[in-house]
Amino acid sequence: MKKMTSAYANKVIRKLTEDKEFWLNKEREGSTYYATADEEPVVPDYDYAEVAKQIEELDARILRIKHAINVNNASNRIKVGEKEMSIDEILVRMAQLSNRKSILDNMRKHEPKKRMNSGYYSTRKTAPEYEFINYDLELVKSEYERVDAEIALMQIALDKYNQTFEFDVED
Repeated sequence: MKKMTSAYANKVIRKLTEDKEFWLNKEREGSTYYATADEEPVVPDYDYAEVAKQIEELDARILRIKHAINVNNASNRIKVGEKEMSIDEILVRMAQLSNRKSILDNMRKHEPKKRMNSGYYSTRKTAPEYEFINYDLELVKSEYERVDAEIALMQIALDKYNQTFEFDVED
C-alpha cells in the first residue's frame, strides 16, 4: 500500500498515461513494416509480448489508482460552508451549478428590451419588432453571483482536500 493525495494520484495517472502512449506508439510504429521485393527489409525492433505486457501493467496501475480515488471520493466527507458532502457529491453538484451558471450568464447579459434586426421591412410589416426579457434581471444577476460563490466555496474546499488528505493505493 502507498499513501497518496488526490492531486498526487492524478499526476501519477498522467505520467502512467504518457508511458502507456509511448508503448502504444511503439506498437503502431513497429508492428508492421514495408519493403520492396528487391531490397533487404529493415525490420523494426518490436516484440509484441513485451509491448503487450508493458501496456497491461500500466493499465493495471492506472486502474488501481483510479479505483482508490473513486473509493476515496465516495467514502470521505468534507465541510463545504455549513454542510458536509462527499467528494463525488461535490463534483456532481459543481457540474450542475456550472451548467446553471452558464445559463444565468447568458440571461444576465440580455437587455430588457432589444430591437430585432429584420434586415428589411415587407409591405405587410412596417413596425419594428422588439425582444423583451420575461424575468427580473436583477434577480437573475444576484442568482448568478450566488451560484458563482457556491462553486468557489466548493472548489476551495475540494482543492484543500485534494492537496492534503492521503488515502491508500494498492501497489
